[in-house]
Amino acid sequence: MAHAAQLSQPPAEASPARLKRDLHRALLRKRVAALALIAPLAIFLMLTFVVPIAALLMRAVENPEIAATLPRTVAALSAWDRLGAPSDAAYAALAADLDAARRDNTGGALARRINAELPGARSVVMKTMRAMPLLDAEGRPLAGTAVRPALVALDEEWGRPAFWQVIAKNASPYSPHYLLASVDLRQDAFGHVYRADPEQSVYTQIFGRTFWISLVVTVCALLTAYPLAYWLSTMTERRANLLMILVLIPFWTSILVRIAAWIVLLQSEGLVNQALMALGLTRAPLELLFNRLGVYISMTHILLPFMILPLYSVMKSIPPTYVRAAVSLGSHPFAAFWRVYVPQTYPGIGAGALLVFILALGYYITPALLGGPNEQMVSYYVAYFTNVTINWGMACALGALLFCATLALYGVYRRFAKIDVSM
Repeated sequence: MAHAAQLSQPPAEASPARLKRDLHRALLRKRVAALALIAPLAIFLMLTFVVPIAALLMRAVENPEIAATLPRTVAALSAWDRLGAPSDAAYAALAADLDAARRDNTGGALARRINAELPGARSVVMKTMRAMPLLDAEGRPLAGTAVRPALVALDEEWGRPAFWQVIAKNASPYSPHYLLASVDLRQDAFGHVYRADPEQSVYTQIFGRTFWISLVVTVCALLTAYPLAYWLSTMTERRANLLMILVLIPFWTSILVRIAAWIVLLQSEGLVNQALMALGLTRAPLELLFNRLGVYISMTHILLPFMILPLYSVMKSIPPTYVRAAVSLGSHPFAAFWRVYVPQTYPGIGAGALLVFILALGYYITPALLGGPNEQMVSYYVAYFTNVTINWGMACALGALLFCATLALYGVYRRFAKIDVSM
């Protein structure tokens, strides 16, 4: 009996607790193996995508020039009311900081930063820094109340509150100055935000121009790609693949080569103008270069494959029997196409339009080579502030706003895509 009872009991290793523990270990080993497989890709994306974007956002709000170069002056101005002239201690601190900046060769960044808010300040700062240290007639360093008249004698701007207000306002190593400036907003001496003068409000127009050009290019690409993608979807697979190669050949060609080709085609003596005049459509060459029309034509051509591919992939999966069934039930062919076929292509339209619009937002080479001064987009000014004026804060602020706009567009697309799926 005892032997039979022992046989009826399950073995210890087959107990539920042991099975649960073994299952957990097996799942854990699978998760570790999966993470090990994707770890190189995750690290690569982190280093090439996440880290640069984080650095971009940080540089857009960083403001280290004044806080790092004028620490004594910032401390001396902490109790200043920002109305009249500061105390003698602030003048003495400024002289000491500028003397240190002269020795360390760090005054250039300081002068550029103050000049960004106060035009003409760079020459004042550099001239004052070159005169450091301040000495009396006997060659001894000035101190106390003697520093103020010496600085004012060097340049009368030091006797006005404007310079000191800029220093006091930017005492923190972080500031929204560049982000506000990129949307034509300013801060006064007390931190109040106000709209810039219409003569100085340029970035709002630049962003509006960027979005408008991107929208027009997206619409043109959609109107051109939709019938072409539909035509390809009605062909046999062999012929469709052959024509798709012709669509993708420009996609595999360098952008600079395509832009150079459009310059040849659109110039006054180019093939397009010659063809128009030969057909009698125009009597004189049209201005197709260095204006908005040339930018539209070139960008639409370059971005056309990005619209065709999503449309073609969606149209290829739509059975043609749907439209034929609607026509057989008495619907007009155009009404059947518009009410039955087109709604099924909305996912391809949305994906292609989003892709083309986002790519168009960041275009730089095409407007720079084919457009005039009134066709330059945000990316042109990002390059300008990066390479010409060396103003990384402004360049990163413009890039950060463009990045946020892209995320917002993607969020809107996801929202409508979910609604469309739920319907």
